[in-house]
Amino acid sequence: MIGAVAGFLAWLGISIIVLADGRRGLAVGLATAAVGMAAIAWHDGDWVAALVVLGGGLAAAWLRYRDGPEGWGLMPPGSTPRLVLCVAGGLVALWFAASVTIGPDGATRFAALSVIGMSGARIVSSRERSSAMTAVATLAIATAVATHLGPGSPGLLPYVAAALIAVVVLLLPLRVASVS
Repeated sequence: MIGAVAGFLAWLGISIIVLADGRRGLAVGLATAAVGMAAIAWHDGDWVAALVVLGGGLAAAWLRYRDGPEGWGLMPPGSTPRLVLCVAGGLVALWFAASVTIGPDGATRFAALSVIGMSGARIVSSRERSSAMTAVATLAIATAVATHLGPGSPGLLPYVAAALIAVVVLLLPLRVASVS
């Protein structure tokens, strides 16, 4: 049951990131996805990795909350394709995790597939740099949690690297100076 709730939180978080343009919406989405991914790591038996993912994700969410376009920016005009992406991406990830692949880690597969796929879509379709960087931070965290799907224990290195990437990418300036 914990895995299903954690997978839903991860999907909900990335869905908020896909649907939001304002810093509050992006920060809430990143925090929600981080909590879901940390719960997945904890459910998979690695509580230290869960703490690292949670710490890195919440620190990145705090950084996003401090910088970026004002407000929530949820569902701006023209966001119907984004809403379709959220629903379809979640359904495809659920179908893949539940029926196509075999094994006990269905929640991990669902969370990783939905967050990685929708983060990638947000990165390539984003008009705002803040949205793309938030998606990159979420992608890093999801990729680290997905390393658990392989044989053996990945150790702490992927989780620490993902937490550092999530924080550092949000420390980059949003405005790029133009050269004349």
